[in-house]
Amino acid sequence: MSIRLSAGGVTVHPEAAPAPILENADLELQAGEVHALVGPNGAGKSTLFGVLAGDIAPASGTVDLDGAPLASIPPKDLARQRAVLLQQNDVAFAFTVEQVVRMGRAPWVRTEREDADDELVAAAMAATDITALRHRAVRSLSGGERARVALARVLAQDVGILLLDEPTAALDLRHQEDVLRIARDRAAAGAAVALVVHDLNAALAYGDRATLLSRGRVVATGSPTEVLTAERIEEVYGQPVDILTHPVTGTGVVVPKR
Repeated sequence: MSIRLSAGGVTVHPEAAPAPILENADLELQAGEVHALVGPNGAGKSTLFGVLAGDIAPASGTVDLDGAPLASIPPKDLARQRAVLLQQNDVAFAFTVEQVVRMGRAPWVRTEREDADDELVAAAMAATDITALRHRAVRSLSGGERARVALARVLAQDVGILLLDEPTAALDLRHQEDVLRIARDRAAAGAAVALVVHDLNAALAYGDRATLLSRGRVVATGSPTEVLTAERIEEVYGQPVDILTHPVTGTGVVVPKR
């Protein structure tokens, strides 16, 4: 598998902060894998995500996309290679659902791939279960519905790197599983997928690799089973847990000790 996006020795230290909020972090996103970024609140997950997306410039370290410095890639070219789903996806105007999803096709205007716009927009809405909402104003939707519209926009972009920051946060159980299956299917089709998740069981069930952060530092990277041990979870989260084996799938299941 090829490394699509990598960060090496990345440190982020805002001027107003007394200490770095991310320090000497390494990460590699490989084609064909779902890479879960996990850790407690304030661990640095979203900051590392922002660095990988090109939205946050690190104070030191390197960030490369397909071996080229990320900062050297023009915005239009970057948009044709990676798609980003942020935690907040506010829509200021009265755009319909379909109009917002179609915005994901903007990088391909006046290219031969523009011919696939209608097909990809329809497929993205179907995958996220929002086809019936296509003519609704986004501002009239619930938080979970808006989250699915934002994900559909990212899927319609149709690129090989997906960066998803807490894509399941506002969703009900069924749609959480839908999103995680979509991430896995995109990886199976060859995409490099990174997702920030708080649900450790989702990381165990759907991740090919996991990176655990704490206090701005990478604690461990590897397979989810290797990274998310009971001892390490207790150390990082301050919460004792048991890790059981699911009787059907054999996947580890994290259960807090109560």
